[in-house]
Amino acid sequence: MVHLRPWSADDFWLLERCNTPEMTAYLGGPETAEQLVVRQNRYAANEFVGRMYVIVTDDGDTAGSIGYWEHEEPGETVWETGWAVLPEHQGKGIAAAALAEVAKAAAAVGTHRTLHAYPGEANAASNALCRKAGFTFVETRDFEYPKGHWMRCNDWVLTLQNLSA
Repeated sequence: MVHLRPWSADDFWLLERCNTPEMTAYLGGPETAEQLVVRQNRYAANEFVGRMYVIVTDDGDTAGSIGYWEHEEPGETVWETGWAVLPEHQGKGIAAAALAEVAKAAAAVGTHRTLHAYPGEANAASNALCRKAGFTFVETRDFEYPKGHWMRCNDWVLTLQNLSA
C-alpha cells in the first residue's frame, strides 16, 4: 500500500502543507516559517538519531510523513514515532501501513526494544491508529511538545522484537 522514502532537501513543501491549524491542532498549532526551515534542515541532514520519511503510495502520490527518533523515558532510551497524513489521504489505511513500515525500520536498527507514540489524549484518530497498529496503551500523562508547550498525551508502546524490514 505504501513505501517510505528518506526525507530529502526537496521535501520542504510537505512541511508547509502539513503546517495548517487543522493538521497541527493536537500539536500546539502551526510553526513559524523560521521553525519550518530549522525542521527541514534537521530532517534533510538527518541531524538526529533516527530517520524521517516521506510516505509514498503505490500510485506514487506523496501521502505524508512519518519517522522515528530517540526519546528518553525513565530508565531507558526508546524510539518515538510521529506522523502526518495529508487530508486527501486520511481514512484509507495509509497511516497504519506507514506505521507498520516505520516500526520495521526502527526494529532493524536494533538499538532499542520499543517504539512509543504520544498522541494527544483528545486525538481520537491517532489513538485509534495506535490501537489498530498493535501498540499497547501505557498511560495518560503530560508531555512537552513542542518545547515550552505542555499537552496531555496517551503513551502507546510497541515491542519491536521479531519485526524486520
